[in-house]
Amino acid sequence: MTETKKEPGMAQLVIVLLVISAVVALLLGIVNMITEPAIRANEKAKNDAAMAAVLPADSYTPVEYTGSDTTINAVYQAGDAGYVFQVSPSGSFSGTLTIMVGVDSAGTVTGVEIVKTAETSGLGANASKPAFRDQFVGQSGTLAVAKDGGSIDALTGATITSRAVTSGVNSALAAAAELG
Repeated sequence: MTETKKEPGMAQLVIVLLVISAVVALLLGIVNMITEPAIRANEKAKNDAAMAAVLPADSYTPVEYTGSDTTINAVYQAGDAGYVFQVSPSGSFSGTLTIMVGVDSAGTVTGVEIVKTAETSGLGANASKPAFRDQFVGQSGTLAVAKDGGSIDALTGATITSRAVTSGVNSALAAAAELG
């Protein structure tokens, strides 16, 4: 006597896949719920460190920005020293950058920190290096990369990223001028 094994039907396969998907989704939701506070705390610590690096101050007070520049995410008053701007200029090679820019009360850049980037390692990621960022310190007015007639030396192989960072710094300088 030969026994034939019954093949699972389409409905049974769909139910099994549905159960597996539901279990995985539940587990992902639980992991997200558990790790979210730690992720937020790490992001806050990184932002706080970046603010302290670009314009040291005893405290940073959030300021409401009502200007029209949509690249400005947040503005913080750094006591009497000036302002710190969190900007996300578009136009970088791999999407948006998140940059902290310090501008003193005289309207001069005091520092630039790249907080978040997805740029190509070895090219656009070099925007995070001090050799590039330090070019902005002490600058004011409207800046441009050397290829566009300005004084900022673009990163080799990463002109788009260099222009994006310069654009973000220009946004911060313009907003600082608006805020007085």
